[in-house]
Amino acid sequence: MKEKIIELLKNSDKALSIYEIQDFLKITDVDKIKKLTETLQELEDEIIIYHTNKHKYMLLEDSHLKKGIMRVNKKGFGFVEVDGMEDDIYISEDNINGAIHGDIVLVELISKKVAKELEGRILRVVKRPVTRYIGEINFRKDNGYVTLDDKKIKIEIEVKKENSMNAVDGHKVVVELGKKINNHKYQGKVVEIIGHKNDPGVDILSIVYKYNINTEFPEDVKEQVKKMPMEVVEKDFKDRKDLRNEEIFTIDGDDTKDIDDAISIKKLDNGHYELGVHIADVSYYVKEGSPLDNEAMERGTSVYLVDRVIPMLPHELSNGICSLNPNVDRLAISCVMEFDGNGKQVKYDIFPSVIKSRIQMTYKKVNDILEKNIVAEGYQDYVKSLQLMKELADILRNMKINRGYIDFEVDEAKILVDENCVPTAVELRNRGTGEMLIEDFMIAANECVATHIYFMNLPFIYRVHDLPKEEKIRSYLSFIGTLGYQIPGDIKDFKPKSMQKLIEYLSDKEEFTILSELLLRSMQKAIYQPENIGHYGLASNCYTHFTSPIRRYPDTTVHRLLRTYLFNKDLSNETLRHWEEKLVYISEHSSSREKASVDCEREVEDMKMAEYMEKHIGEEFEGMISSVTNFGMFVELDNLIEGLVSIKDMNDFYHYDEERMTLTGERSHIKYTIGERVIVKVVRANKEEKMIDFEIVRKV
Repeated sequence: MKEKIIELLKNSDKALSIYEIQDFLKITDVDKIKKLTETLQELEDEIIIYHTNKHKYMLLEDSHLKKGIMRVNKKGFGFVEVDGMEDDIYISEDNINGAIHGDIVLVELISKKVAKELEGRILRVVKRPVTRYIGEINFRKDNGYVTLDDKKIKIEIEVKKENSMNAVDGHKVVVELGKKINNHKYQGKVVEIIGHKNDPGVDILSIVYKYNINTEFPEDVKEQVKKMPMEVVEKDFKDRKDLRNEEIFTIDGDDTKDIDDAISIKKLDNGHYELGVHIADVSYYVKEGSPLDNEAMERGTSVYLVDRVIPMLPHELSNGICSLNPNVDRLAISCVMEFDGNGKQVKYDIFPSVIKSRIQMTYKKVNDILEKNIVAEGYQDYVKSLQLMKELADILRNMKINRGYIDFEVDEAKILVDENCVPTAVELRNRGTGEMLIEDFMIAANECVATHIYFMNLPFIYRVHDLPKEEKIRSYLSFIGTLGYQIPGDIKDFKPKSMQKLIEYLSDKEEFTILSELLLRSMQKAIYQPENIGHYGLASNCYTHFTSPIRRYPDTTVHRLLRTYLFNKDLSNETLRHWEEKLVYISEHSSSREKASVDCEREVEDMKMAEYMEKHIGEEFEGMISSVTNFGMFVELDNLIEGLVSIKDMNDFYHYDEERMTLTGERSHIKYTIGERVIVKVVRANKEEKMIDFEIVRKV
């Protein structure tokens, strides 16, 4: 009945009363009228239809109301994000009506606009997806009061002593919202104590809990792991190609313990290259529907923080039986590809294998060989193979560049901490020849696997990256035009080649790092989905994630599909229906958990950078203006630490030019714009607020 009502309202040019809906649907039976009333209420509760004050019904999308997610600013006002709307809806503090950051809300548009933005008011909270929050509890008399870590959530939570789990002052807790006392005050109940705020590592755990990232494995998972073999045995070799005598090795970071991928190379008699990418066969051990699989799917990904890894799989698997450690037998799925001298793939094979990695190489030592001709002890026998790999990687990279591959060259920060997780240094991560070589090889394997299944027309999970929105790119081009940069020729389309051309034009500009970051922000986000639309950033027609099944659930799923379709030859209608349905959930959930992981990692980094700068208050640093706003400007130091220069701390009245993103002093006429180098002094830094404040000393 729902579908009939929706279709009726969609085709109607006016709102309909319940009696009109009855007549159109020819409903006369009393029981069916009752069913109609219940269905209308369900559609109203689901915010699919809107019940007007005149007791008529219309589709929400045809009304003046919108459903969206509330995003509150620390200052109290907020914005509602509505699917399908380019602009967010501004909500003043007076019009928030008790909504909390993250709530799904019903918002009414107000006709006027504020600062070129749509304005609205919250009518009601439709759903509160988050009911548990993280904060610090302190007691007054018999009641505890939780100060939430997330300053965007403007509520007070009162906890009675009997609901506090015997927490004490200064404990970081997980608190569950209870009864609403008033618009800004709730009763609450402590459901978990994370630890005391001064205990090492509790600061990071508090952020981890905020993103619902599991830190402990359930008992049924632990029991399953206890019964699993921790070494490869003869029976595991059945139907596998034995590659243990091949020269296969791994290249990873210095402290990597979860090794997903190994590589091998040969130069064939016909002059072609044979590249082997051998990936840990996680799905052999993690059976679909088992407690281990269910927990891995729930986690979606491993989370890499400054001092720890929260793994998708227990350490017994991620660092043990599944990890391609050197000099031990390991099960893998191999993708062996033959490339000609132009990087064209002419042949490939995908099959289950058993391998024995010869050596666990590090990027640093591989880079020493390939960039400086310095050979570390134990690497002598592999120099020729590494040089051949670089030869092929250069060919593959040139081939990707020729088709439009976009390399934004965005730097990453590495935060070093001591045994108490106190930051001691912040430096840039090195992205050398070895890192790029592995990236090129993994992309080749991912494309090979994705293309093979795509042309079999079977249910699959793809890594997709949609085209950027035209208005965002036009806005970006307009902005860099105000900086005096005019792109040679006219970018008439937004194909990867055009973006590549834009990046190339900007690459020699002093402010390139900032401009490339801004361009990257104007792009869509890569996600997982069962439909293939290609990967824009890689200029790839068909792409998936196959190469990291220890730390990403989509990759584990891809392995499971390869086993089902290729190795077990199971193409039954029942199997295909099962995966058609399941892959929708896996794609959406994995994309969601990936976002939570990225946001968590970024928030931890922001906190540790602020903590690091607490020890440098009063010191001067050189940096570049990375953003300009009406309340000040952000300056990014060379090690990627970013701080705010508040307009209140600038000794003049500054006019903000939104189009050119500049601040100009009224008396001094000093102008600040994105990309300029400046000297700043650290005036404030707050670990809890994750904020750093700078003061301008002078331009460079």
